[in-house]
Amino acid sequence: MSASIYEIPVKKITGEDATLAEHKGKVVLVVNVASKCGLTSQYEGLEKLYETFAPKGLVVAGFPANDFKQQEPGSDAEIQTFCTANFGVKFPMYSKIVVTGPEKNELYKQLIAAQPTATTVNEPTWREKLKGYGIEGNPEPELLWNFEKFLVSKNGAIVARFAPDTAPDAPALIAAIEAELAK
Repeated sequence: MSASIYEIPVKKITGEDATLAEHKGKVVLVVNVASKCGLTSQYEGLEKLYETFAPKGLVVAGFPANDFKQQEPGSDAEIQTFCTANFGVKFPMYSKIVVTGPEKNELYKQLIAAQPTATTVNEPTWREKLKGYGIEGNPEPELLWNFEKFLVSKNGAIVARFAPDTAPDAPALIAAIEAELAK
């Protein structure tokens, strides 16, 4: 059995060693983020989601990744400044990691293994939209793009995965978060 997601070493965006154990007992929405993506405006919605549900036990955890068309080229300090200045991000941000391919971070290996398929709430799907831009997305179970969302229960179980274009205020995502918070 692989390690609990609470035991996987990560780094905060400010450079300190960390694990997700600091969020044990809370519901965590893990999101791979990027500053130069067509979906970057989701930062605003993610922050609103965090502010709305943090008092009830939700944590949004942002993990910058440069895996998709180099849409996160900045340093951790540049990313942090961008997120704070443009979107007022206060939810926890972590150091840039790799979320696809052979160098994939252990956290994402476990997230993907537990939830190999993303729930799609929009038509056309994000995969179809990418094809329209001439981009062939990764096949499942790999991440398709920036801003995929993994929902982690209070006890560390990975319970849901949502497609990149699932807005932070999408009814399906909100319902899943509220269901986990109610447990």
